[in-house]
Amino acid sequence: MNVTVEIETPRQKSVSNMFDDLDTYLSQLYPPESNHFIDIEELAKANTIFCVARNNDIALGCGAALLKFGDENAYAEIKRMYVHEEYRGEGVGGKILKFLHLKIASQGIYIARLETGFSQFEAIKLYENLGYYRISPFGEYEPDPLSLFFEKQIL
Repeated sequence: MNVTVEIETPRQKSVSNMFDDLDTYLSQLYPPESNHFIDIEELAKANTIFCVARNNDIALGCGAALLKFGDENAYAEIKRMYVHEEYRGEGVGGKILKFLHLKIASQGIYIARLETGFSQFEAIKLYENLGYYRISPFGEYEPDPLSLFFEKQIL
């Protein structure tokens, strides 16, 4: 399978369908207070890198990085990571993250952080295999026994 990852607008039907699938899945796993959804309008802002992985014209998955500029504590938060169930285990999620890491670094940010649920075993394995390590809650996140927080240094 020839997978390409490119920056695209989140304002397209194939993306909103992925978000619907993701939101439904996460809502079955966690209560509302443990879900940290971000909407399409937020993803379309200038401080966000949004990408879609495709095989030809078929959208396989997506991901985003919210750029958090500040003093020496600048970082990017990975959000809306999703791969259609039938394409999981084929390296699509890794390609999305590696693409985002390159784009994040090109903006002068060298730390990526994310929050994920403790029941998302495949996602946790992906993050750990790509060098993410667990950290305490960051940004506006509060401690939550259902959430895990990760960070990776991007070089």
